[in-house]
Amino acid sequence: MKNTALITGASNGIGLELAKVHASKGGDLVLVARNKSKLDSLKADLEKKFNISVYIIGKDLSASNSADEVFNETSSQNIQIDYLVNNAGFGDFGMFTETEWSKEFQMINLNITTLTRFTKLYLKDMVKRGSGKIMNVASTAAFQSGPTMAVYYATKAYVLSFSEAVNNEVSDKGVTVTTLCPGATESGFQVAAAMEESALVKGKKLPTSKEVAEYGYAAMIKGKTVAIHGFMNYMLANSVRLFPRKLIVKVTRKMQDRVK
Repeated sequence: MKNTALITGASNGIGLELAKVHASKGGDLVLVARNKSKLDSLKADLEKKFNISVYIIGKDLSASNSADEVFNETSSQNIQIDYLVNNAGFGDFGMFTETEWSKEFQMINLNITTLTRFTKLYLKDMVKRGSGKIMNVASTAAFQSGPTMAVYYATKAYVLSFSEAVNNEVSDKGVTVTTLCPGATESGFQVAAAMEESALVKGKKLPTSKEVAEYGYAAMIKGKTVAIHGFMNYMLANSVRLFPRKLIVKVTRKMQDRVK
């Protein structure tokens, strides 16, 4: 029996690579993103290459009620979602006093509200069936505060905390919730967040979206609660517990400041 995965933010980066990984396993897909033309192209490519079925939904998931609209559409099409991957999200780089509220408002809606609503809607059916997997994409940013990306870091801390709690609630019901926490990744995220000049990424060789996607997908299948990609990322994420929070914030600020 084919498992159907719904993947948000599937038109590029980690989301696109996750779609390829799932398709390579013979699973059907529901792909959601703003850029429908990219999804059309991806649908044609995956269906031809892997002989699977791909249903696409062009949707701005930062908009109110967008998760409900997607859920209603999959329900009306009688598509059972076996795996839910909440990958869509974005960040912004700059001092909080200088960044745009409109962008941060969209960020909170997408990174937190839509992710939470999707989880609520599809999790109920999974629990009723006694099977299902959810992967919520957070970040190593979830483990500490992030000066120059204050709102983004806070949204990812929410994703981690929320996902761990819900996983605990449903893990005895045949359902798992995995939190994927990649570090800086070669995915187009940095350009969208205007952080190409940050010391965190400038001149660095970053892991590819494909590497992160393959790691995250395997962790989801295993039902791992928290999956931190990369040994150094794992060590850094866990080391924050050993040092004063004030010091960690200062170090994070230094790592993220623009290269002069």
